[in-house]
Amino acid sequence: MKTTVDISDTLLAEAKKLAIREGASVSSLVEEGLRQILKNRKRSGKRFKLDLITVKGRGIQNELGWELPRCLAYDLASDER
Repeated sequence: MKTTVDISDTLLAEAKKLAIREGASVSSLVEEGLRQILKNRKRSGKRFKLDLITVKGRGIQNELGWELPRCLAYDLASDER
């Protein structure tokens, strides 16, 4: 099927050079690119959605603060190195 597509001059020049190097046509490169894009988009499918999970409570209490959990997290991270 014939169609008309607007392509920037620089992109077309690169495509022509590649086509010559590979012994292919620009049309075949365009088809290959479209096939690859469509395949990748189908493969990705549905986007990942992280569910929001909440719990009841009053959160971190002032007397504890974030200091202890922060220190523990950094200690664990340094142990894994």
